[in-house]
Amino acid sequence: MIFKEKGTFILKEFALRALNQAQLLGAGYADIRIVCRRFETINVRNGYVAALSNDETDGFGVRVLFDGAWGFASSSFIEADEIDRVTALAVAIAKASRLASRHRVDLGPPVVSVGKYRTPVLVDPFEISIERKIDILLKADAAMRAVKGISLTDGSIGCLRETKLFASTEGAFLEQELIETGAGIEATAVGAEDVQKRSYPMSFGRQQGKIGFEMVEELDLVGNAERVATEAVQLLTAPPCPTGKKTLILDATQLALQIHESIGHALELDRVFGMEASYAGTSFVSPEMREKFLYGSPIVNVTADATAPGGLGTFGFDDEGIPAQRVPLIVNGRFENFLSSRETAARLGMQSNGTMRADGWNRIPLIRMTNINLEPGDSTLEGLISDTEDGLFLETNKSWSIDDKRLNFQFGTEMAWEIKKGKKGKLYKNATYTGMTPQFWASCDAICNRDHWRVWGVPNCGKGQPSQTAHVGHGAAPARFRDVQVGV
Repeated sequence: MIFKEKGTFILKEFALRALNQAQLLGAGYADIRIVCRRFETINVRNGYVAALSNDETDGFGVRVLFDGAWGFASSSFIEADEIDRVTALAVAIAKASRLASRHRVDLGPPVVSVGKYRTPVLVDPFEISIERKIDILLKADAAMRAVKGISLTDGSIGCLRETKLFASTEGAFLEQELIETGAGIEATAVGAEDVQKRSYPMSFGRQQGKIGFEMVEELDLVGNAERVATEAVQLLTAPPCPTGKKTLILDATQLALQIHESIGHALELDRVFGMEASYAGTSFVSPEMREKFLYGSPIVNVTADATAPGGLGTFGFDDEGIPAQRVPLIVNGRFENFLSSRETAARLGMQSNGTMRADGWNRIPLIRMTNINLEPGDSTLEGLISDTEDGLFLETNKSWSIDDKRLNFQFGTEMAWEIKKGKKGKLYKNATYTGMTPQFWASCDAICNRDHWRVWGVPNCGKGQPSQTAHVGHGAAPARFRDVQVGV
C-alpha cells in the first residue's frame, strides 16, 4: 500500500509538487488525488469456494483548468519524475481541449477544505480472517442446499478499503479512509419449465454499506438461508402475477432501486445539461422546473445525504473537496435541488452540494448520487397492509428498464403477494409494473416509519466514458402507490 510505503508526508510533498508544476505551466486551477484501493471478495457456490480475490491498486490523477478548459492525466507510478510528466500532460490536454470547448468552465467560489475522515466501524472487515468469512458462507450455502428443489446456491462477502489524499491550488488538503462491507446469498430453483430465484437481503449479489464487519453479523445469512431457498422453490408452482391497475406496496429494497432510477439519475445536473447524453442519457427535468415542479405527492420528501451512517454513498468530502452534506431534493412533493458539481452549479449561480466522485485514481470525478433517501412516513408495514383492501406486495428487484430521460419505466420483482381485505394471501411470480415517473410518485399515499427504514447499497451504478462504477445508497421504507399498471 502506497500510503504505508511512502508515508503521508512524502505523498503530500508529491501533491504540492504537482500543483506547483501545473501553475508554472499556466494552469489557472489544479487538483491531485492519490488513491490506494484494496478490495477483497469471496464467492461460494454449491458448497465450494468459487472465487477468492484480494486486489490492490494505487496511483494518482491530476486535473487542471487552462483558460477555462479541462485536462486530466494519471499514472500508477508515484514518483517525482512521473508527477512532473503527468502534470505536464494534463496541462497539454487542457490546452488541446480549449480548442473544442463550447464554454469557459467556472468553478465558482474557492474550496479550501482541510481535514481528515475515516468511516466509523466497530469491526474492521480486513481484521476478520478469510477462514471465518468462508465458514459463514459455507454454512449458509449448506442450509440453502438442504431444501429440496434447489439447483444452484450462491453467496458472497466483499470488503473494500480506499485511502486517498486530495489537494488543490486553492489550498484544500484532505485525507480520507473509506471502508465498505457487504454480504448476500441467492438460491435458484429449477423446474420442468421454469427457473426462479430468491435473493437476500437484496439483489445485486449483496447488501453493501460504509460499515464494518458488524453488517455481516447483523444480516445473519445462515439464519435466513432456509427461508430464502424455500421461497425460491415455492415460486416454481406459484401462478403468474395478475395484470391491470393495482394498488402496490413496494418493499424497501425494490423502492431503493425505484428511487435510484427515477429520481437519483434524473436529478444529476450533468445529465440535465447534456454532458452524459451519449452514454447515460439526459433527463426530463430542466433547470426551469426547480422550486416549481410537482415531482410527487405531498408526503414524498427526498434528500441527498452523504452523512447518513452506514450509507454506501457516505464520505467526509467529495472529490472536489466539498464537505459531505444533507441536501433536500424534493420537499413535500416539490422538486427543489439538483445533484451538482462546482462547474454545473456555477452555471445556475449556485454552489456545489458535494456529489463529485471518481471510480479510482485513473478516472475524472463525475456527479454521482450520494445516499438518495426517501424520508420515512408514519405507517407500520402491518398497518399499511391492513389498510389495503385489494392490492399487491412486491419484494426484491428482478429486472429494470427506464428510458434515457428517466421518464418511462418497467420493473420486475422476485416475489409478489396478494393483499385482500387487509391480509397477505396468495404468492405470485414474475410480477412487473410500469409507469411514468411524476405520475408514479404522485400516486404515493403512505410510507412506513423509521422502524422499517434503512439505507440500501447499490454498488453497480454505471456512468461516464470511459465507464465508471459508483457505489451509492438509498434510504427507504416500504411505501404504497395507487393505480399502478401491473403487467403489460
